[in-house]
Amino acid sequence: MQEAERKYLEALSMRYPTPTDAALEMASLTAELSMPKETEFFVSDIHGEHAAFSHILRNASGNIRTLIDAVFGDELSAEEKASLASLVYYPAQRTAIELKATADQRLWCASALDMLIRLAGPLALRHTQQRVIDATPARYASLVQALLFHDAAHPEGDTYFNTLVAAIIEAGQAPDFIVVLAELIQHLAVDHLHMLGDVYDRGTYPDRIMEELMNFPSIDIQWGNHDVVWMGAALGQWGCIAHVVRNCARYGNLSILEDSYGINLRPLAEFAQRTYGEDPCVGYALKGDPGLSEAEHALNVKIQKAMAILQFKVEAQLIAENPSFGLESRNLLHTIDFNTGTIVLDGTEYPIVDMVMPTVDPADPYRLTPEEDQVMHALEAAFVGCEKLQRHMAFLLEVGSLYTIYNGNLLFHACVPLNPDGTLKEVEVFGETYKGRALFDVFDHYVREAFTSTDPVMRKRGKDLIWYMWLGEGSPLFAKSKMATFEIYMIADKAARKEVKNSFYSLFDQREVFDEMFRDFGLDPQTAHIVCGHVPVKVKDGEDPVKCDGKVFTIDGGYSSAYQGTTGIAGFTLIYNSYGYFLDAHQPISSTKDAIEQRLDIFSDRRVIKEAPEQIPVADTDRGALLRDQIFSLKALCE
Repeated sequence: MQEAERKYLEALSMRYPTPTDAALEMASLTAELSMPKETEFFVSDIHGEHAAFSHILRNASGNIRTLIDAVFGDELSAEEKASLASLVYYPAQRTAIELKATADQRLWCASALDMLIRLAGPLALRHTQQRVIDATPARYASLVQALLFHDAAHPEGDTYFNTLVAAIIEAGQAPDFIVVLAELIQHLAVDHLHMLGDVYDRGTYPDRIMEELMNFPSIDIQWGNHDVVWMGAALGQWGCIAHVVRNCARYGNLSILEDSYGINLRPLAEFAQRTYGEDPCVGYALKGDPGLSEAEHALNVKIQKAMAILQFKVEAQLIAENPSFGLESRNLLHTIDFNTGTIVLDGTEYPIVDMVMPTVDPADPYRLTPEEDQVMHALEAAFVGCEKLQRHMAFLLEVGSLYTIYNGNLLFHACVPLNPDGTLKEVEVFGETYKGRALFDVFDHYVREAFTSTDPVMRKRGKDLIWYMWLGEGSPLFAKSKMATFEIYMIADKAARKEVKNSFYSLFDQREVFDEMFRDFGLDPQTAHIVCGHVPVKVKDGEDPVKCDGKVFTIDGGYSSAYQGTTGIAGFTLIYNSYGYFLDAHQPISSTKDAIEQRLDIFSDRRVIKEAPEQIPVADTDRGALLRDQIFSLKALCE
């Protein structure tokens, strides 16, 4: 026996001090191998739409309603089933409503507890007792164990069960215990959540989504381009800050910064009012109307313009500092002919929409004015000093990455950059070239360096590379030829704004290209899949989210209301459980308030993508491999 193995077994013996202890654990792990594989949920591009996302998690993408039908059949009416479902989704709120409306609160509590326990039973049987206990608050664990795993066939079983429920009601703990059971049902219905990026931007409540994700028992996150730009902003990176503030203003969502995160925008607002107070700000109309007052709307427009001009200047400085990024062509302010109000792009002359640029010196267009410099320093201090934002970004760093390999599936947000011929695109990163998995790994490394390195040079490189990941052609998160922010604001002709997608999106019909991609990531092309988001799927136009002969699932279905006109639906959830792969296309929901008060639900159209020939056990998953390793070690310990 090697020394390292001996030390490992000695450490293991501290947990299992006798052969009997080790043998019992082996038996438990062996039994778990035969249980059904966990239920995985894949979602992407939530973009701040908390109400829809939260509801999908709470109703397990419709699985709770299916479970209610299976358990209660014709025993409950359609209205009673809707009430029970709403109780599972929003237990605290619905309990308060029901207790206020009922004449016999004890009777209602007894009925609610009975239905929730019956509903939790089948889910509990799909999991080990330890998994159920782990998903339960510690103070209620023994109670849940007694109620869900009691022997109903035993002569005294019903008596014990009924006495226990009555005691809970008598002690006044029924409302709290209803919440515990409902949340347990939610957590057992979705074993593991894969968030494939873009929690942030566009929608109004990304902070609430982050809080919900932080409370989810089992989760991994693949960073999206909109996530990393917020990560960069939290680090004080000026290019990222300029985008985040400008984009919030563009969607009328400055409340995310001010109210949700406490970012002080007063210096910026005062600067924007002084500089652009009488300016009509042509070309800076808001995207949508989130119900702002006339004054709020006007301020958002002015702030958007102020930050757009600042963004062009800040980015020019970053491009000059990082010539290896190859972004010189995106410096366009200096190419404007300020005499004629025109610009020449790719040989075509275009008129500039808005020539009112009081802070731009034609002789030195990228120089920040003293006021602009003060504004950026104030914003940097506000972002870096925001405890809530730092906590959320630390969570993204902890459970997130650029890609994940899980149960044979390759998960990432946008794409693996490809050349037009389908070969892996080489990208220069600080003097070295990378492609495929190595490219993802080096970007991931620099993101972590930006947050944790003690070397100021490495931290600066990491922060600047995060900005590049937001808009660079070689970024696996951006996946386009250019970020046409300048053209969108300055040029009316849409031809000048064209952003060409990476070849990844045009080669789905070439299976051999993706087989080579799987091999580069160490996966078997015969069994592996890619799950990604980033580009909205135009379902209303007949686009299929399942591509490359069923090897690629693109699941941006438009959770964001800004994209629902493009997709025709309100988001996808991909489900991978012991029966195979299923894709749910969701309908929109008005608000959480309506869902609670009117017992509304999100209904989804389910499509079978790939049905397993027989039920998949834990033994055939990544966890199964881990359990077998543990069993092998326990056998060695016994010997």
